[in-house]
Amino acid sequence: MDPVTNPAWRYCGSQIKLWRTEAGVARETLADEAGYGYEYVKSMENGRRRPTTHLLQVADLLCKAGGKIAAAQQYLKPEPHPQRSQEFMSLERDAIAVSSYEPLLIPGLLQASEYAKALIGASSPPLDDETVEQRVAGRLKRQEALTARPGVMFSFVVFEAALRTQVGGREVMKGQLERLLDVGELRNVSIQVLPFGRAYGVALRGAVVLLEMADHERYAYVEGPETSTLYADADKVSALVRAHDMIRMHALGPGDSAEFIRKVRGEL
Repeated sequence: MDPVTNPAWRYCGSQIKLWRTEAGVARETLADEAGYGYEYVKSMENGRRRPTTHLLQVADLLCKAGGKIAAAQQYLKPEPHPQRSQEFMSLERDAIAVSSYEPLLIPGLLQASEYAKALIGASSPPLDDETVEQRVAGRLKRQEALTARPGVMFSFVVFEAALRTQVGGREVMKGQLERLLDVGELRNVSIQVLPFGRAYGVALRGAVVLLEMADHERYAYVEGPETSTLYADADKVSALVRAHDMIRMHALGPGDSAEFIRKVRGEL
């Protein structure tokens, strides 16, 4: 849901403002007590940002609301995944096969916790700390499927650029590459690297995830910085499957890919 039009945010923000005005508490005072900037508090009161649990608690004490402001926090808990991704996440949980190609970033199912935190924490516009932690936790929770569902096949192809983009810095990236090597040992997981210079005609078009369900129905999920699309149309899914097959055909095998990842790790 677009945060600008989120009714829960707007209602809660307006209640904070009403209680604050009634209690004679200036916005500057609330911002100082909460340790936030004036504009940050203003954006929460105006519903442009989700009011944080911390602000609700501080406002409740300052305005002597007796828990009436703080009670809103149960309705404002950040979602573990962006709204636009949730239908895909639901299908992913039931899929019998997941095939992924990612040109720039390590796929979410393979991300180490520090890598995920650095990546989500760098979102624009910035997310508050509570939302970052919730989304990192949600991402790590998704990864349990790799071991909890050994009958599901997970196939990942990662472009070399994703291995060399130092999200979070050198140490975070070293830990991430170690994570790839560890997960690649699982019998139901295949990790392949597509080196620079191979299959560039399709490799640079963007990320794609293919899902096969128990009834053998297939879906394709394509995600960009600000939008995402879940395809069920057979012709469109087929085209994306063929593009993914072309990429995978040019990728290194799992064994050579593991050696490649070790090489990149050693260069950090």
